[in-house]
Amino acid sequence: MKSETAFIPAWWLPGAHLQTVWGRLARGRRLVAFRREVLETPDGDDLVLDHLDLERPSGTPRVLLLHGLEGSSYSVYIQGFLAQAAGRGWHGTAMNFRSCARDPAELSRMLPNCRPRLYHSGETSDLDFVVRTLSARKPETPLCAIGVSLGGNVLLKWLGENPGQKAVTAAAAVSTPYDLGASGRFLETFLGRLSVGNFLATLKRKAVETARRFPEAAAKMDLSRALHARSFWEFDDAANAPLHGFTGADDYYRRASSLGFVSRVATRALCLSAEDDPFLPREALDRARRAASPAIDFRVTRHGGHIGFVAGAWPWRPRHWAEELVLEWLSGVLP
Repeated sequence: MKSETAFIPAWWLPGAHLQTVWGRLARGRRLVAFRREVLETPDGDDLVLDHLDLERPSGTPRVLLLHGLEGSSYSVYIQGFLAQAAGRGWHGTAMNFRSCARDPAELSRMLPNCRPRLYHSGETSDLDFVVRTLSARKPETPLCAIGVSLGGNVLLKWLGENPGQKAVTAAAAVSTPYDLGASGRFLETFLGRLSVGNFLATLKRKAVETARRFPEAAAKMDLSRALHARSFWEFDDAANAPLHGFTGADDYYRRASSLGFVSRVATRALCLSAEDDPFLPREALDRARRAASPAIDFRVTRHGGHIGFVAGAWPWRPRHWAEELVLEWLSGVLP
């Protein structure tokens, strides 16, 4: 099902840029308390899960959260979604992609992973492992999943790869960059190469550290070209794609974009995006909308930016509309 959805942005946050940046500047990163688990992956790496555990009856739903590019369980939108879940009495688990987990005592410090690889927009094996682990532990517990930005791409790709899965009862993807190539080019146009360089800074540092620790990773990457990259395409072509088994950036974008998988999704899912999202051009959003399977409730707002959707009459009493909508929608489709 595809539909327009009404969202009225806060008058004090006009425009896509302000909607996009306000949260990371003004919201708290410790809204909920976690229990940290370090889960060993089948290939011998560490996957960090942060759990929101409540004293609730058996069978209380659990929501699994997937963050965006260079985010973590302490990203403000992940905290916001988990706070919404806690308000409903639900359990929650935030999955940190490899190399993205942050030290709880020092949120600026990311914890290194143990294998010569990182993560990327189409990596679904870790999500599959986490879903199977959580489902096996509590088979009576309904499991929902929410992916945000890059996490939304990963989630939708996994759902399309596994149309017969029963572990995740319902899902939601917010501000998903359905076409990775189009997304990168559009972001450069909207924000300019200087701002894109700020996004690339932590990725470049990770590439250097990975090359230093793992000679086999260094042999796959063109580190010099990666460090001089001024666009996502240049960095992905030199480092991210070859490190993870792709022939280059174009091959990576083609194979990893969720646009090629949304038609196969059989799990009930909500996809929420804004037409003015600076991370995705309108035409790519329209293509994803047309490709979406009947199982997807595809909703588009005129405004909201990227992971913005901030409403409310006053800055000191904001409403995070997307977080409220997603939890309400998931609650409505659970059996």
